[in-house]
Amino acid sequence: MLISQAQDLNVSRETLSKLRAFAELLAHWNARINLVAPSTIKDMWQRHIIDSAQLFDHAPEPALHWVDLGSGGGLPGLVCAILAQENRPHCQFTLIESDKRKSAFLITAARELELNVTVCANRIETVQPQMADIVSARALAPLTILLGLVDRHLRPGGVALLPKGKSYAEELATARAEWQFDVTEIESQTDPLARLLILKDIARG
Repeated sequence: MLISQAQDLNVSRETLSKLRAFAELLAHWNARINLVAPSTIKDMWQRHIIDSAQLFDHAPEPALHWVDLGSGGGLPGLVCAILAQENRPHCQFTLIESDKRKSAFLITAARELELNVTVCANRIETVQPQMADIVSARALAPLTILLGLVDRHLRPGGVALLPKGKSYAEELATARAEWQFDVTEIESQTDPLARLLILKDIARG
């Protein structure tokens, strides 16, 4: 059940209510816009909510600006913004999503849930560098490409939170041919073969 699974997150009743409202909005909009794979809707809490929420547990403090790249259905951006309302109310979230229909969903959800969120409906490469404390991206691009996008918007000393699937080790090896970085690998709470990569000191070369 949704409620019993939600208790694993150890959040307040208000935060839980907003997470459930977000899940309902996502399911409703997904009938018209392909925000997530339709086959994952029935297991949304595990596949998307908890999978996104785990990033928040590893977000450094203090962090005043969090940028989520290619936000799509608000995963992990909107989920982490909901969690931040209770624990980090001063953290501003910027969600970058070039698809106009998806960005319309993000704007609507952020407004209805009263989140501290700004949506940029432009390409990640053309948005003014954000100098963010935290940059996240989920299922957006291979690490070699993703690091260029992250580097554009991450301030010096900032942290990237990048969930990756079972091929994470190959992606890391390939990326190291072009990039330098420090990485911590955290086993995913939703897939033992996947990892949350926490990257610092990212530099090309």
